[in-house]
Amino acid sequence: MQRFRTLLLLGVIFGFLTFGPGVPAIVQAAQTTCPVLGGKIDKKIFVDYKGERIYFCCKGCVDQFKKNPEKYLEKMKSEGETLEKAPQKY
Repeated sequence: MQRFRTLLLLGVIFGFLTFGPGVPAIVQAAQTTCPVLGGKIDKKIFVDYKGERIYFCCKGCVDQFKKNPEKYLEKMKSEGETLEKAPQKY
């Protein structure tokens, strides 16, 4: 029993040193999937919305996104996808 407690304590210490005191945050990654259908994005198909560029797999997804953009933005952020900044217009 003492051996089990020691191993458990070492595991907890190792976990604390590796991940810190809390649960790791969602890892943010560049957008790779379409927010509407979940397919692979095509960098030629995009919408700039509120200063961010959102990519899609097809033009039909652009139309669907425009009906309720906040729904899809929330989904993307909850899945850890980071959006590119839209180029500024001069």
